[in-house]
Amino acid sequence: MSEIKRVAILFAGGPAPGANAVIGTAAHAFLSAGIEVIGIKHGYSNLIDFEEGSSLVEGEHYIRIDHADLAHRRTSQGIMIGTARTNPGKLVSSPEHLQDPERTAPLRRVYNALCSLEVDALISIGGDDTLKTANKVKLFQQTLPEGARRFPVVHLPKTIDNDYMGIDFTFGYFTAAEFLATEIRNLNYDAAAGRAYFICEAMGRSAGWLAYGAAIAGEACLVMSVEDVVGPMRGEETVTEADGTTRTKPVMHVDKVVDRMVRVMLKREEQGRPFGVIVVAEGLAEYLPAKYLEGIPRDDHGHIAISSINLGKMLADLVAQEFRRRTGRTRKINGLQLGYESRCAQPHAFDIMLGSQIGVGAYRALVEEKLDGVMISVVGQLELNFVPFEQLVDPATLVTKVRYIERGSDFHRLARFVETLIDE
Repeated sequence: MSEIKRVAILFAGGPAPGANAVIGTAAHAFLSAGIEVIGIKHGYSNLIDFEEGSSLVEGEHYIRIDHADLAHRRTSQGIMIGTARTNPGKLVSSPEHLQDPERTAPLRRVYNALCSLEVDALISIGGDDTLKTANKVKLFQQTLPEGARRFPVVHLPKTIDNDYMGIDFTFGYFTAAEFLATEIRNLNYDAAAGRAYFICEAMGRSAGWLAYGAAIAGEACLVMSVEDVVGPMRGEETVTEADGTTRTKPVMHVDKVVDRMVRVMLKREEQGRPFGVIVVAEGLAEYLPAKYLEGIPRDDHGHIAISSINLGKMLADLVAQEFRRRTGRTRKINGLQLGYESRCAQPHAFDIMLGSQIGVGAYRALVEEKLDGVMISVVGQLELNFVPFEQLVDPATLVTKVRYIERGSDFHRLARFVETLIDE
């Protein structure tokens, strides 16, 4: 018999194909063992303002998941418990902050809310920011007095960006890459018909996995991401923070990026192909010089609102101007943002299998292995692997480590082989 009688499942951050495969399979595993499953609705948004002595409302703040709710769920689109980006740990950026009642107040309210539901474990599903929060919920409980209620926390990695340390591929990545690749292939035919170009901005704030995967599968003529901001394309800039301190920030030389794109266009003109699709990762916007970011808001996790920049459109205008300057001719170049339409796409078989195994991993970690503070991972033939938070989160800053595409790796070289080659 398991000591765990009731678990809470919470999903936070952006959607990903296969979300319901994870939630549904995890719920099925616990229910089959006689363990009650609570689905927290819309991430931490209904927990962060919880007042001690009050009650969460079933149906509004949470749902009780039973077997009847799980029919055909594994293959369904969307997120059956919803999501949100609310961040209860945003004031905690070092272990010392865990001793500050004001900084930990949102975490305490989340803890109290979960305790009011009498849950014995928390299953967190989300991206790297949600992993940080899961770790802070675990660490916060370690500061509680002896005898206080404590519950283990496990995290299930989710991001179509695929930039997670500790796992090779995250559920939803291949579905999202294929969905965007289909759009890129369609745009290629559109571009050929009108002798035009599209510069497509794909999701991928920190790394270029999605942009690269979509570009390779979609036959784009060039793909660029943050991993490519090196050498002549990379510079530095001194920025002033809100508290008056200054720091040096890496930036990209926009003119060098534009030059690379124009040279690809000129090479394709020589080849009799005056058209194409160029893919850029949205994370390049983080490397824009400050003059391009004035007035751009930031979210609860400190990220700039990339969609407000419209990087694809900005680069399209700059590339069109430079192409005209060099050739004396015009070429229609359209900037598009791609990504939102892929996040709740019908999941592919692989993502359903991967998500289902990760969901089962939550059960096996909590009930069979009795673990706390681990991320569920898979290796090889979907073999489960449990990675301690300590290996994924910097103990000093409590920030997760990003997994970039390794320059010179075979995956990185694949994109170079299949795009339009130019003389460097």
